[in-house]
Amino acid sequence: MDQRRCDCGSGLRQARCCDLDPASLARPESVDPLLPLLEAAQAALARGEIAESERRCLELLDIAPGFGPALTLLLALRQASGPPAAAEVLARRMVRLDPNDIAATCALAQQLLQRRSLAEAEVHARNAVRIAPQHAQSHNLLGMILTEAHRAHTGEYHYRQVLALVAEPDPTLLANLAWNLKTQGRFAEARSFYERSVAARPKVLQTLLGWARLEEADGDFTAAGVLLDLAEHVAPDDPAPLLARAILLRRQGRFDAALALLDRLAERAEGQHGTDEWLEKGRLLDRLGRPAEAFAAFEAGKRRARETTGLAYQAAAAQALAGRLGGFFTEARLATLPRAGVRGDGAQPIFILGFPRSGTTLVEQSLSAHPRIVAGDELPCVQDIADLCPRLLASPLSYPAALAELWMGDQHDGLDRLRDAYLHRVGQLGILTPEATWFTDKMPLNETHLGLIALMFPAAPLIHLLRHPLDVMLSVFSTHLTHGFHCAWDLESAARHYVLVMELVARYRAEMCLRYLPVRYEDVVQAQAAQLRRMLGFIGADFDPACLRFWENPHPARSASYAQVREPLHTRALYRYRAYLPQLAPVIPILAPLIEQLGYRIEAPA
Repeated sequence: MDQRRCDCGSGLRQARCCDLDPASLARPESVDPLLPLLEAAQAALARGEIAESERRCLELLDIAPGFGPALTLLLALRQASGPPAAAEVLARRMVRLDPNDIAATCALAQQLLQRRSLAEAEVHARNAVRIAPQHAQSHNLLGMILTEAHRAHTGEYHYRQVLALVAEPDPTLLANLAWNLKTQGRFAEARSFYERSVAARPKVLQTLLGWARLEEADGDFTAAGVLLDLAEHVAPDDPAPLLARAILLRRQGRFDAALALLDRLAERAEGQHGTDEWLEKGRLLDRLGRPAEAFAAFEAGKRRARETTGLAYQAAAAQALAGRLGGFFTEARLATLPRAGVRGDGAQPIFILGFPRSGTTLVEQSLSAHPRIVAGDELPCVQDIADLCPRLLASPLSYPAALAELWMGDQHDGLDRLRDAYLHRVGQLGILTPEATWFTDKMPLNETHLGLIALMFPAAPLIHLLRHPLDVMLSVFSTHLTHGFHCAWDLESAARHYVLVMELVARYRAEMCLRYLPVRYEDVVQAQAAQLRRMLGFIGADFDPACLRFWENPHPARSASYAQVREPLHTRALYRYRAYLPQLAPVIPILAPLIEQLGYRIEAPA
């Protein structure tokens, strides 16, 4: 009999853990013989004899791998001390045995959230809410996952549900809601919840750090520094306050001091930086004009992200989606499809398209400074409608093939219903104001669904931000992004996904009529007024001088570019790639045809 212990760290034999056939799992028909063993394991735990409790629990599960109470006990032991993979394996087994086990379902969602497998975590968290709609922990967990998945408005709803379900809210919940509101740009509300949380429990590190990040994002560097002082006092050996301090120093322009702080942090951790520390170090080295060292830090950060999460670019899924979309949205098929009408009873969307780090935040901040344009930021609504499309059109097919239902007599108005579903979701988010004529939607990679957008909103302005592809790659590689099937976790996969998306956009433009305006980031920076007049004229809005002072926009940016758009316009981000040509060499063959098609050149530094 194979006695090897499983690589996941559960402590079980490989044959009784990850190599176990799920079909063979079943609850024991009789648990009576197992109860004395279980009671002994529980008693050992009660006495504080952790090793003895674990030993007995492992023996019990070797006999009966589907015995729920023993799995619950071992899961608790592994959550307290053990690799996260082990807790995830055990929680999966428990959910498989009993899909209505609320504790196991929450535990699995929590483990998936910790390793940032957000899509799967959301599936299980939603199931937890279905199982127990009055269960506060389930709502709190779903709120956390949705907030991390850039769907903060929906996450807020679930946090508010927790507030309604509990008599006395936990300070951690208040801090979670504060962070959620901060990500929505509702700084004053967020600050009030942080104040309540800290008043109730003043020495919670994550709460202090979250509040400090809010003040840093809001430009109150003094308040942020005071909060970081408190955080360092609460946890003097924790690296998180030092990283937050380094970020604050960078915002203040104190690059050498920030770098020295990160070096001190590395010494303390024996050189084992995390992803965020490596990326922050790279950004500092970049500002200090040390490109080779900066790129090495970016590489280390991305490598660390892959190692800690186990996630990588989902190339097959990305290519399959692009193939389905490109195959469906053809000129012949589109000629037979209807278009949605234009509703005149509310604000209309402006879609700001572009690969992450292409300048979409700068353009949104500029346009939303106009009194008749409100910023929607990264709205998840297009992807939501794509996901809901088969159900809304009563189709047995998946998206985009489900749009074939539009040829049916009872679905010929289906696009109006998809449009209305999109607008309804936007209305739920609370971003619209009475004076708004337009709102922006700048969800990264919305251009993937350009065909669906044009069917639902044929009159909507489509503003596509273009930037030198090598600058895009460099900026993506320096930032922790999850958009685009995790393409940004490796330089070459980011380049391949960029080409895939741009080829799909070219296909859309060739096959259908679009109200499409390409805008170069470089032109926006170098001829700001002319480009803003051009974009506002394309939208149908009068020019407003406030759009030139985007950094004064009271609407805070919520993307990775939030710090840059709090400064007046500058040119230092133009053609940064020139200093990194040796490091970018692996992706130049991938991008060279596209660079030429877009009218750019590859130039060495002067």
